[in-house]
Formats: sequence, structure tokens, C-alpha cells
Amino acid sequence: MAEYRLSCFAQSGNAYKAALHLQLAGCDWEAVFVDYFNGTTRTDAYRALNPMGEVPVLQHGDRTLSQSGVILDYLTETTGTFGPQGDDERREILRWLLFDNHKLTGYLATHRFMNTFMDGPDASVLTFLKQRAKAALGVLDAHLDGNDFALGGRPTIADLSMCGYMFYGDELGIDIDEVAPRVARWRDRIAGLPGWQHPYDLMPGHPLPPDPETERA
Repeated sequence: MAEYRLSCFAQSGNAYKAALHLQLAGCDWEAVFVDYFNGTTRTDAYRALNPMGEVPVLQHGDRTLSQSGVILDYLTETTGTFGPQGDDERREILRWLLFDNHKLTGYLATHRFMNTFMDGPDASVLTFLKQRAKAALGVLDAHLDGNDFALGGRPTIADLSMCGYMFYGDELGIDIDEVAPRVARWRDRIAGLPGWQHPYDLMPGHPLPPDPETERA
């Protein structure tokens, strides 16, 4: 059995944050497929693993951790990679992790889910989410003026957190290259890190099986 086990599925950008850290750090890890679209996270067995009913979940030794930010922080300790150098950097990383979870991923991921995986989403809700996602992208874009990464010259878990949904292309319904060109260059910089893989290559569950109702139509 691998040292680290990560419950995940390919369409989850939050799971990708943890998977990417494990991959870039060269960890001995395995992906445990969670069939989200067929309700696995709602089962009693999965809720026993994570009462929040979400991915990712990291199992390492006798520890079981959920929430991507917590997992990323834990991996900086166990792998010695992508962590802070001193208390000031620790707080700066925390600042961007909170911004990401509340604003950047919060709006970008919800917009992408409605845009790609929901039938007949409410257009007004999509418009609201897109505006909020663009505003969050604008904050990061301005910060990256003169910075290669969130904390300057090297990647940290702040970058691994904020890039979670950046590689899903047209599914986002937002052209990042046009809306936030510095973010696009930062995204490509992360993709150039040794060991990087696209979420659909790194985690199981892509492509989704055909919808039987669609096939019968």
C-alpha cells in the first residue's frame, strides 16, 4: 500500500490541489476514486470517512485529514516542500489560502460546476458568479504584477491552492487568458514545474460515462 492515499476524482479542483502537491513532491501515493457523480460522497460509508461529505480526504498512517487547505499545510510538514520560510511567510500563505477558499475557488468552482455539469442553470446566477470570479481573478492578477508566484520567486501551497481550477479550460466558462493574463502566465509557470500533470491525467474518473438519457434521446 502506498504511503499516502488520497480520495479524489478527476473533476474536483479541490482534490487536484492535494494530488498536485503529492505529485510534485515525489510522494509514494495512490488515488482512491470517489464516484461523486453517482452519489458516493452521500453514502454512510463515505460519511464515516469524512462527515463533511467532500473530497479530498488524505489518509497517512493513522491520520485522516479533510479540507484541501489543511491537507496542503500537513503535506508541507511531512514532505518539507512548498511551505513557508518563517512566520511572516506562514501568515502570507494563510492569507492567500483563505482568499482562495472564500473568493477565488469559491466563485470559480461554483461557476464551472453550473456551467459544465448542470442542466439549465439559472442565467442570472451564472452571471453573478462569473462577475465575482472575475473580480477574484483580478485581485490575483494585480498581485502577480512583478511576482512569479504568490510569495514572489518560488511556489508554495498558496499557489497550489489557487491553481486548483485553472487547468479546466473551456469548462470554466471564463477565458482566463483574456480576463487575467498574468494569472494565465502564472498558471503556465506552474504547469512547467517538474512532475506536473493535468488533473484529468493525475486523478481517476475522466471522462465521465455517457448519460443514458442523452444516448436514448
